Order: sequence, then C-alpha cells, then structure tokens
Amino acid sequence: MKAICSARITAVCLSMMAVVACGPSSNEASKTSASAPAPVVKKEPVLYTGKSCLSQMAAMAGRWAPDALPYHMESGLNAESDGHGGKSTVWQAMFASPSRRMYRVFTCSGSRLSGEAPMGVTSTPEAAYSPNVPQLMFQVFQLNTDSDQAFALAQEKGGAKLLEKDPKQPILYLLDWDSKNKQLLWVVVYGESSTQAKGRGVIDATSGRFLRAG
Repeated sequence: MKAICSARITAVCLSMMAVVACGPSSNEASKTSASAPAPVVKKEPVLYTGKSCLSQMAAMAGRWAPDALPYHMESGLNAESDGHGGKSTVWQAMFASPSRRMYRVFTCSGSRLSGEAPMGVTSTPEAAYSPNVPQLMFQVFQLNTDSDQAFALAQEKGGAKLLEKDPKQPILYLLDWDSKNKQLLWVVVYGESSTQAKGRGVIDATSGRFLRAG
C-alpha cells in the first residue's frame, strides 16, 4: 500500500514539474507584454466660442502691451468646423496698442490639422497700424453675447431656412465695433466669406438684441 501511494505521489510531482517547465517564464511574459503595441489614441480638436477665445487672446495681448485692445475678431472655416452652433477650432483677433502705435494678430486654436495654427494662442510680429484703428477698438468686457447665442438668434431670424436648403452651409462670425452707432456687433455670415454671403444676421454683442438681417 505504501509503495502504491509513493508511486502516485511521484507521478503527481513529475506532472507538476512538466507543467512548470512548459509554462512561460516571468521574464518571457513581461517581454511579451512590453512588446505589445500601445493603442493609438486619436486626438480630437477643440471647438471654441468666440468669447472663450477672445479672453485667452486678450490675456496674451496684455503681456505684449498692457493697453492693447481688440478691434476685430473672426472665426475660421476648415475640415474640423463649419461654424454651426457658433463654434470654430480657430479664431483670430487683431489687437492694437495706442502707446506703441502697433498691432498684432493673435490666433486661438484648438485645431489638430497640420495646415492650421498649433493648439493654443500664438501671434504675429507687431506692425504699425493704420490711422483709423483707434476708433475701431473696443473693451473685452463689452462682449456679453457669445457667438453661440448669436448663432441661435440668426437661426430664429431666417438662418434656419438657409440651413434647411443646405445643411452643409458654412457660417462665419465677425466681431467689430460700429463707431457710428457706438455698438459692438456680431455679424453672422452664411457663406464661405463676407463677400459671398447667402445671408447675414447682425446682433448687438453687448445687449444680445437682434438688429437686422441681410
């Protein structure tokens, strides 16, 4: 009986040794794990409203010149954003410094496209501005109505019909100071450029009041 038990124990031990010998070593397992390719994570673009980007650009412009003020801002069109919803991956604004009599173009980008500005805020070198620039400058705090709100108002006043006809219709946003009427204006342009507009909506960017369509 003892001989049989001993034989069985020996057989079990030999079987376990064979399993251990055939299994991969811890070093081999770690090598296999290390050599496995990491999953590719697609970096998504960031869509901004105009007000969000203007505040970022104003902060950088203030470091260039404490008295720098914006006098024009507009959205960009690309494969990532068509302007629907009042958002874009790229916004540009011109800032002028009265004390320096110079201006710079600042770009706020959330784009991942190779042909667009890198993500973040960048700017061009300073250059002398034209004599009419001081009367076009405005304060950042005057922008109370954001571009997404301007889009909603323009949609209510006829823009929705244009998008029904062409759901892929691109939309541009222009922000400028009307020196004659002392108003900061959003111009919502249904088109690829201001000169090729199929429709426009003009909104008071401070009060949020819809002014006119064109």
